[in-house]
Amino acid sequence: MPPAPGDREARRRDVSEAVWRVLADKGFGELTLRSVATAMGVSTGMLMHYFPTKRALITHALDLLEKRTAERPRRARPAAGLATVRALLLDILPLTPGDTARNRIWVSSWDLSLADDGLTTEQADRYTRLRSTIRPHLEAARDIGELPAATDPEQLAATAVAFTHGLVVQALFDPGRFPEEVQVTMLDDFLASTALPRCDGGGGPAPGVGVRY
Repeated sequence: MPPAPGDREARRRDVSEAVWRVLADKGFGELTLRSVATAMGVSTGMLMHYFPTKRALITHALDLLEKRTAERPRRARPAAGLATVRALLLDILPLTPGDTARNRIWVSSWDLSLADDGLTTEQADRYTRLRSTIRPHLEAARDIGELPAATDPEQLAATAVAFTHGLVVQALFDPGRFPEEVQVTMLDDFLASTALPRCDGGGGPAPGVGVRY
């Protein structure tokens, strides 16, 4: 007799927790039905009711990772423009142990995603959504004069994501060279490099240009 819907949902939550423990401890490289079954203390046969193939397990793990990433605590979104772009990008960087762990799991998933056309498309879609989240705030920055009028928000969003994820990878591989304060400084310098250089009436830099956002 199949389990009742409530029991099945509770069991699926248990499975998801076990998947997350394996990801946190070993990354996607060690994610198998056997490793999840061992983490739960059950048979692989039981798990196959939920994940008949390893790809089904990987898809669930990626969905779970995306869900937990979306549910993590976020910084407050300040005034429109580059200040909010800064908050969005800071949320990506591995500045805390939790952020570092999530980023390590994401990076460990790349080999699998690159080897599967469907997963490659899904990962590309995630980047598209991230750029789409940032773009309106760059448009606002352009409209209020923080960025040059000729700025292409779509291209700048792509550049910002590429810069930030490149910094993520370097910080994961060489945390001693890229501690929190260095990451934040590099991000602020990047944002300052995009800002519109202008002077106020007294000849000094306009508010927010050349300083930390």
